[in-house]
Amino acid sequence: MRTTAGHTPAMTALRTVVGALTLVGALTWILLNLHGPAPVADPAVGLVLAAGGLVLLMPHRVGLPLVPVGLVAAAGAVVGTAAGLLLLTTQIGGMFAYAMSRGWPYAWLGRTATADTTAAARALAERSAWHFDVINLLADLYFWGIAGLLVAVVLNKGRFRT
Repeated sequence: MRTTAGHTPAMTALRTVVGALTLVGALTWILLNLHGPAPVADPAVGLVLAAGGLVLLMPHRVGLPLVPVGLVAAAGAVVGTAAGLLLLTTQIGGMFAYAMSRGWPYAWLGRTATADTTAAARALAERSAWHFDVINLLADLYFWGIAGLLVAVVLNKGRFRT
C-alpha cells in the first residue's frame, strides 16, 4: 500500500517521528541556549533544525521527491561536515591545558594536551594525534543533512502544494 505522496506507510511514519523529534529537539536546543556562549550560532542551529522538522512533518504541504531530496540531503551532510573542518577553535583552560578542535556546529575532531606552561601545552597538543568524537560527528552530519533538506525545499519551491 502506498500513500498519495508515493511513500509507504512505514516511510510516512518514520518521516513523522523523525520530524517530530527534530522539531522538539530544536526548540529545546533554542531554549537551553538562549543565553549560551554563542548567541548567534546556537539559535541559528536550532532554527535550521526546527525548519527541517517542520518540513518532515508537513508532507501534504511540501511535496518532495524522495530520491533527489535524499541525494541533496546526503550531499549537504557530507559537504557541510567537511566544510566545518575549516574552522579551528583553540582554548586554554585550567592550569596550562590547551585544546584544539575542528567541526561546526559541533566540534567532532580534536586534540588536547596539558603541561607545565601554556606554550609547552600548545606544542604538545600540536604534535598529538587528532581524536574523533563519534556522537558529535553524527550530530554534525544530521545538522548538515537537515540543511541539505532545506536546500532541496528551496530548489523545489515551484512544486509546493497549496
